[in-house]
Amino acid sequence: MINPNIPLVELHRHLDGNIHPATIWDLAQQYGIELPANSAAELAPLTQVQDQTSDLLAFLQKLDYGVSVLASLDACRRIAFENMRDAKASKLDYVELRFSPYYMAMNHNLDMAGVVDAVIDGVVAGAQQYGVKAKLIGILSRTFGAETCMKELEALLVHKDSITALDLAGDELNFPAPLFEEHFKKGREAGWHITVHAGEADGPESVWNAIKLLGAKRIGHSFATIDDPRLMEYMAKNEIAIESCPTSNFHTNTIQDLTKHPLPVFLDNDILVSISTDDPAVSNIDLPHEYNVAHKTIGLTEAQLSQIQENGIKSAFLSDSERQELWDSKK
Repeated sequence: MINPNIPLVELHRHLDGNIHPATIWDLAQQYGIELPANSAAELAPLTQVQDQTSDLLAFLQKLDYGVSVLASLDACRRIAFENMRDAKASKLDYVELRFSPYYMAMNHNLDMAGVVDAVIDGVVAGAQQYGVKAKLIGILSRTFGAETCMKELEALLVHKDSITALDLAGDELNFPAPLFEEHFKKGREAGWHITVHAGEADGPESVWNAIKLLGAKRIGHSFATIDDPRLMEYMAKNEIAIESCPTSNFHTNTIQDLTKHPLPVFLDNDILVSISTDDPAVSNIDLPHEYNVAHKTIGLTEAQLSQIQENGIKSAFLSDSERQELWDSKK
């Protein structure tokens, strides 16, 4: 259900949540890291969601196996490169990949600025090899606290010209936006765009705080927005976009029935909503799968799906000339 005449973009994809079981197994063998499995096939059920988890934090634990084998900067470079391979396989024209330097560095005490450099190197090499345009979003992992996030920010700022935007992800409920106002002030001063995970594990106030306190122009998930008509009106009027990830919302138990996903509500309220995969290796999906879910399960029409594709281009962190280049590539 993807329109071939419209550029296909993905804006919400965690590269550290897109490490395939085969890669995890291979890196574990390379670095002598023990895993509770005897093969990549045995590992897959541990690293991928089989149906639903109990909540967001249980879902995030699935990602831990992938970063547990990042024992060197070369390993970080490899998974960044493989993310570009996957982008090509999904027929993406443009992708924004996000990652948390601390989350990737923590298991083997890697230098965070070195992790950022390795990720940049891997993505640049992958973009050249696979012909997919890409930009990078740095994540502050709120789960580890404001102090750790400041160190994470400092590592990202070492390479600020290669980073496009700043994000806040992790335990939304216990580490709310007010704890990170100073971090995002520094991010905006660096010239970065702002996108924030909000309204996934907490209510509409979390989305308001992401916008008002942190300066977000895009919101990841933003599920709780449907509970606040004034918020939906504000987001539509101010072109604050939503990065929607339907299967992930089901896997995190944010929604129990995908047929009731708020994608149609967002569209009906003129919000710039687009579709992404979130953590594709953990959910064992790709972007074409998500468009299929949006059509067959959620019930969006072909015209609505085309609108979603266009919304993705409009809300991407691109210059006007870069946006035009994407459209020109389809002529």
